[in-house]
Amino acid sequence: MTFRKSSFFSLGIIVLTLGISLTILSNSGTSPYDALLVGSFRTIGLTVGSWEIIIALLMIFLNAAASRTRPEYLALLTALITGAGIDFWLFTLEGWLKPVTYFSQFSLLALGMVFIGIGTSLYLQAEFAPIPLDRLMLILQKQAGWTIAVSRLVISVVILLLAFLLHGPIGIGTILTAFFNGTILSFFMPYAIRLYQT
Repeated sequence: MTFRKSSFFSLGIIVLTLGISLTILSNSGTSPYDALLVGSFRTIGLTVGSWEIIIALLMIFLNAAASRTRPEYLALLTALITGAGIDFWLFTLEGWLKPVTYFSQFSLLALGMVFIGIGTSLYLQAEFAPIPLDRLMLILQKQAGWTIAVSRLVISVVILLLAFLLHGPIGIGTILTAFFNGTILSFFMPYAIRLYQT
């Protein structure tokens, strides 16, 4: 990986994990994917981190089958780095970021969603083993001819239904991230592409 690619990857993951942490700290409901992890933990057992690895592995094989390519095992490394980044930001911020009003909760949620869009658009430019969820989004975009926003929405709705069945923590933030994260990502992608190409 070149210095430019590693810089975009690193900066993107830092911003992405900050955004995820802000949405969690908003206390407005986790993203559909995080709700699925917590729901799996509550219903079946193990730990939330264990489910992140298990589901990432399953999605790696699903993506390989859908794209008719070899499994992208490095994506597991990206998922592990992302998990560590989320833990770091939560540990750093949770002591002093405690929104109590609806306005402060919504503001934190909205800021987190914007950071998720910026971070994802940046780290995808490195083309280094995207998080399995993002790889599936790119596969759907290419094979189904959907936009990034539609691909992300379809995935989010399916995961949201699974999270609901497994009693995951679903709130207004879950619904908003499911329906708007793809649109936010679509907005920032052209800017990230131009920035990478300059």
